[in-house]
This record gives sequence, structure tokens and C-alpha cells, in this order.
Amino acid sequence: MSNYDVLIIGGGPGGYNAAIRAGQLGLKVACIEGSDTLGGTCLNVGCMPSKALLHASELYEAATGGEFVTLGIEVKPTLNLAQMMKQKDESVTALTKGIEFLFRKNKVEWIKGWGRLNGPGKVSVSLADGSVRELQAKDIVIATGSQPTPLPGVTIDNQRILDSTGALSLPEVPKHLVVIGAGVIGLELGSVWRRLGSNVTVVEYLDRICPGLDDETAKTLQRTLSKQGMGFKLATKVSAANVADAGVTLDVQPAAGGAVEQLEADYVLVAIGRRPYTAGLGLESVGLVTDKRGMLDNQQLRSSVPGIWIIGDVTSGPMLAHKAEEEAIVCIERIAGHAAEVNYGTIPGVIYTKPEVATVGKTEEQLKAEGRAYKVGKFPFSANSRAKINHEGEGFVKVLADERTDQILGVHIIGPSAGELIGEYCVAMEFSASSEDIALICHPHPTRSEALRQAAMSVQGRAMQA
Repeated sequence: MSNYDVLIIGGGPGGYNAAIRAGQLGLKVACIEGSDTLGGTCLNVGCMPSKALLHASELYEAATGGEFVTLGIEVKPTLNLAQMMKQKDESVTALTKGIEFLFRKNKVEWIKGWGRLNGPGKVSVSLADGSVRELQAKDIVIATGSQPTPLPGVTIDNQRILDSTGALSLPEVPKHLVVIGAGVIGLELGSVWRRLGSNVTVVEYLDRICPGLDDETAKTLQRTLSKQGMGFKLATKVSAANVADAGVTLDVQPAAGGAVEQLEADYVLVAIGRRPYTAGLGLESVGLVTDKRGMLDNQQLRSSVPGIWIIGDVTSGPMLAHKAEEEAIVCIERIAGHAAEVNYGTIPGVIYTKPEVATVGKTEEQLKAEGRAYKVGKFPFSANSRAKINHEGEGFVKVLADERTDQILGVHIIGPSAGELIGEYCVAMEFSASSEDIALICHPHPTRSEALRQAAMSVQGRAMQA
């Protein structure tokens, strides 16, 4: 039986970052991953390929939808979908190969197989050749991630009814794409295909898009996407799907009950969320039990069983690659005997639509529910010089600060480069900064970042440019 200091089950953002950090700290570590490539959902069929298509589709729309003409650039582009998919795949391959290099650099062993717990401190790995390899370690990290949540009555075949993986590799542009679920994945992938020429309809069970997002920001995003041509059927449920050679017929009705109507599409994307990947892990061999959703509980990343740790999508918190990475680093630091903490209050979230949405900290709705008195500062990108000159003035920056102490409690951005801009406020909140701290800092002109300062100034009622 092979002995290690740390065994990590799963090679996604949580697993591979945990393995690299363990290697840096001099621990004997192995990462168990049975897929052909490292990187998990994020690198292979999630974050990275979707961003490749988002970027390409934005450029295509700019060239075809009038923006280039406005700028005085006249072209007649032709969509080469096969090449668009090829460059996406090449980018993904380069990234996954990069992780293999980092494993070698940090003396991490990649065991190519599917791991399961086999009692305290033990892991059995089913290898590709059918053999089983037995391993043991003082500490075991479960980082198996998540998978798309199925929808009863709508069977995913990745031919006509797709999950997020299937929607990243369509061989043609759908005439009508129906997206079931108005969350991050559905809106991002729906945006890609709308820009490439699809008629896109989003069906959502709730009466709003992006549950958990700041209400005002969510309403602004929906209004913007609607203006771009995306249709929404909110407070609507899908009860059945009938597949034919040429497409799909969905049975939809009001979520509160009512008459059933049919919705025709040539492709359907099911994007109602993700669920933890915990089946077949041998949890019973050590006495671990999941909740109804398949999630494992953790206390400061420790399970109830000594020596077994839990990080990423398989446990509580937002299912975000950077949250998994943060937990991975802290988990390994603790295993190595170091002091480390995850500040969940400063983990940002980003929706990569156009405009982008980025948030960190509390929403107005959460602060009201807590009974906490707060002030609001807001600044529109339409008043920001750089955004205006680039014809991207839609959206705003909103800063929420404690009414008494002025400590920044939450920030919500919808607008250009929101995902990049939010980082400044993540740093500010990590240091418990006040809105006045940001308002007093000189920002370069002309940049979109000036909107961050102006929003902070607005908390004090002294925004100068709007």
C-alpha cells in the first residue's frame, strides 16, 4: 500500500490547487482524477470554454450588430462556427497541460483513476486498466466538485436537450434556443448563442432572474438582456419535454398552477443549477453522511471524521472556482499546521454577460433582513468618461456602507469590466475599509475605475461627476 501525507480526490480548481500548495509545503501528495485531463468542470467544460465563446461571440456581434459601423469600421464578417469551437478547445488544452506542468514542478503525483474512501485514512483507486490501487494517508481531501442538476420530465441527451457541456459544443447555431433556468450558466450561454444569431427564450420557475443577486442589479440586468433580444418567461415551470428529429416541444405552465401551453424549440438547455458529486465515494466506509442535496457538512473545512477534509462545490457556500481555490489553500495550510482562514464575506461573484455583473458582500435585501442601518452610494457608467467614449455606458456601481461606521458592507456593479473592477472593493473589504477610504484615493483618468471612486463619494452625498 502506497503512503502519502495528503491524498486529494478530485482534480478541479479545489483539488489541483490543494495539490500544488501541498507540494510547495513539502508534503508527499497525490491527486486522484480519472478524467483524461486535469482542471475539472471549470477548465474543461465550464468557466474557461464558456469565456472563450463569450469573447468570440461579443466580437462577432460587434462586427455584425452595428458597433463597428458606429466606430467607422466597415466589415462583412462570416461566422465560422467550427473554427470558433476549435480555438476554444485549443485554449482549454493549453490550460489543462499547464496544470500538468505545475504538478511536475511541485512534485505532485497524478493518479489517473477514480478514488473512493475505503475506511479511515484509506483510498481505493480504480485505474483505467481495471486494476485497483490501494493508498493511505494521514489526511484526505474530498474535492470532487459538482454536476448539472437534472430536471424531472426533461431528459438530457445532449442531442436536442442539453446540459451546460452540450451547449458548449453545438454543431450549429440554434434557430430557437430555450434555456431552462435564469441563473449564471443559463444567462451566459444564452448570451453566446443569441449573439451568434439564435432566438433565445429563458424560462424561470421564480419570478426573477439570478436569485440571491441584489434586486436592483438583477432587474437592471434583465432589462438590458431583454433590450438585446433575449426573451423571459418568469414564474413559469416546465413539466414535460417531447423530443422529435427537428426539435423539442416543452409543456410549460405558470409556477403557481394554470393552463399548460407548448413552447417549441430546436434545442433546449437545462441550467437549473448544480449538485455536489458525492455518489460512489465510499462515504459509508468512514461514517460520513450527506444532506438531501448530496452535500457534505464541514466545520472549518474539516469533516466529522478526523483526517478527512472537504472543500469546493461538494460542501456549503457558492459553487465558484475561486471559492474552491481559496478553501484549497486554507485547507492545506491547516493540514501543514499553519494558521489560515477563509473570509467568505469577501468572495466575489461574477456573471459574464454583456454588461458584466460583479458583486461582493451583502445585498440591500440582506441588510434590511438583518435590520442593519446602511447608506447607499451609486454612480452610473453613463457619467463615466471612459465608458461613455467607448459606447458602454449601461449600468452602475452601487456601494453599501454602514450608516454609523461607514464600513463597506457590499458592492454591486453592472457594467463594462465589472469582473475586473470588483477586485478593488474585495481588497478594501478585506481590510475593513470605509467608503471614505475609497473616496479619498486618486484613480487614473480616464478609466472605468473612476466610477468606483465616484460611487464611494456618493455615499457621502458628494459625487462630483453625476
